[in-house]
Amino acid sequence: MTELTREATAAHRQQDEVRRLSATYAEYLAWPDDATLAEWKDGEIITYMPPTDRHQEITGFLFALLSAFARLLDLGAVRVAPLEVKLWPDGPSREPDILFVGRDRLEQLAAKRLEGSPDLVVEIVSAGSARVDRVEKFIEYERAGVREYWLIDPRPGKEQADFYGLEDNGRFVSLGLDDDGQFSSLVLPGLRFDPALLRGPLPNPQLLLAGIAKDLPSLREEVRAAYRALYEALSQEPH
Repeated sequence: MTELTREATAAHRQQDEVRRLSATYAEYLAWPDDATLAEWKDGEIITYMPPTDRHQEITGFLFALLSAFARLLDLGAVRVAPLEVKLWPDGPSREPDILFVGRDRLEQLAAKRLEGSPDLVVEIVSAGSARVDRVEKFIEYERAGVREYWLIDPRPGKEQADFYGLEDNGRFVSLGLDDDGQFSSLVLPGLRFDPALLRGPLPNPQLLLAGIAKDLPSLREEVRAAYRALYEALSQEPH
């Protein structure tokens, strides 16, 4: 098989995994299939194939970690798809895998959608969503003012995690790791972890949270002590 043939085959498979249907925004809101992830942009409903087990595993892990961390520090709300995000009034409607909205903007979070941009978005890349996540959504989230964007790619042979923060000029800039290989969130201060954890068997999110919380100076000493005890207990359990 030639390189051109391989590229054509890959492109065809990706098209099969992303379906586009001409529709108005009103028709999108009336979309009857709640079981299928559907987004809307430029007069089209965009649907995707069901996610892989690994995609769901990472989504569940990060949702558990982020939601527990946000509750612990009373920072805001973490939500998981499906939830419509109307990025701007006449703009696209997306359904991020995970999103975080800060406490001062919770009034924008309604029963069926978020009106406006989340503070943080996490997208787990799948075979059919790579271009959408890395190009289309990157541009849209930047324009909408998403303060932090995580792109987690768990596909075999392509595993990587990319993190972007919004600068004062309204542009995303890549957020690197520290000397210990740890990523520190700007939107969720104190949240710090090694992205390499996402490449293999996932740890207990409670263990990771306890490892973070036990040293957080913003917590009272008795709370840190409780998390130190929890961390020690969970560390003794077989993995």
